[in-house]
Amino acid sequence: MKNILRLFLITLPIAAIGAGILGYLVSNSPPPARVEIAERATVVRVIVAENQPVAPSVTGFGLVSPARSFEAIAQVAGSVDYVNPELSKGGILPAGAVLLRLSPEDYTLAIAQARANIRAAEAKLDEMAISERNQAAALALEQEALALKAADLERAEALFAGGTISQRSLDATRAAHLAQHQKVLSIESALSLLPSQRDVQLEQIAVYRANLETAELNLRRTELTLPFAARVASVSVEPGQFVRVGQTTAVLDGIEMAEVEAQVSVAALRNLLRATDPDAALFATDPALMTEVLRGLSLNAEVTLSLGGDSITWPASVDRISASVDPKTGMIGVILQVEGAYTGARPGERPPLTKGMFVEATLSASPITGIIVPRQALRAGQVLVADQDDRLMTVPVVPELVQDDIVVLTEGLAQGARVIVSDPGPLIAGMLLSVVEDTALMASLAATTGQAQ
Repeated sequence: MKNILRLFLITLPIAAIGAGILGYLVSNSPPPARVEIAERATVVRVIVAENQPVAPSVTGFGLVSPARSFEAIAQVAGSVDYVNPELSKGGILPAGAVLLRLSPEDYTLAIAQARANIRAAEAKLDEMAISERNQAAALALEQEALALKAADLERAEALFAGGTISQRSLDATRAAHLAQHQKVLSIESALSLLPSQRDVQLEQIAVYRANLETAELNLRRTELTLPFAARVASVSVEPGQFVRVGQTTAVLDGIEMAEVEAQVSVAALRNLLRATDPDAALFATDPALMTEVLRGLSLNAEVTLSLGGDSITWPASVDRISASVDPKTGMIGVILQVEGAYTGARPGERPPLTKGMFVEATLSASPITGIIVPRQALRAGQVLVADQDDRLMTVPVVPELVQDDIVVLTEGLAQGARVIVSDPGPLIAGMLLSVVEDTALMASLAATTGQAQ
């Protein structure tokens, strides 16, 4: 009972007084101040789109090798009588230089033997001609004798028929006639064999003459000469050494032209061809067709050798494509030729383009004029731009060329447009932007396109 009295007499009156005071304060207090919510601008970096020329190019690396090499292989055997004093590793010899000579004695003897055989065969041929004339004269005489014997036989047969001579006399006359006829047949047989004997002798003379030509050829082969100017790569012969047939005595590399098999990406090569000739890109993986296509595109090429802080460049030409694509790296070899690999070489300043050098090769086509943007600015076939009101908008584009870190656009983007090159975060079309020009990136793009030209 006491608790109920305490609730009604103490607690409830106090609560009522507190509620009244709170209501008074709320009703007599000023309303809260309103805070206006302003739109926040997102800071982005932009570049101003400008048309610039850029040359499509592809870069690869490879080793230098000579376009031609000469192996001095002995075609005949013999001991070495002479070796060119300049035939030493690293030496340069002109075209037509005598590299070495082998001993010629064996081959001069073979020539003398062949000539003697020819003379003997020709003398025998002359002897056969004389014999033929003698046999013909003897045949004429024997035929006259045969005619006489035939007349004697006719008379003997007539006398025998008249009973004047005996059978023995007739038989003797007939035997004499047969013997004479045998002589005539023997001479005629000998004469009939003479043409075939003459042919055999002529063929024998031809064999001897072939032997003479072989001996003379072998004599010329004892001297090894250089067909083109070259640098000595290796030597394996010295005076007095016996050289066998087929032995390699020296290897020399031509200095007039060098080759570089530059390994380039198939995809990069395809992009270069597509930018140069859209139909040519279809043959980018067929080496046989690609060689013909590349030769017809008039691509520019150069080879660069880096020497510390210096770079030395040689103009080159595209010659052919290597036989296959490397299945591990996906690279294909483009073979470039450099004429005058040793032309203009200056000791200490410009070295010759020699075998084994590791060089950079660049292939480029005619420049394409378009708007250059960094590759990072291309997002799923679109670029982000800031409009005149500094609002975000997207522009669909189709790249004309994608090369290294740049993209060339020829359609879809107007010159002077402000292309966003930073990541603005969540992409909301129409969002407010705070634009900052990236002058350093613009200068870098200008320098990149300048180098590409």
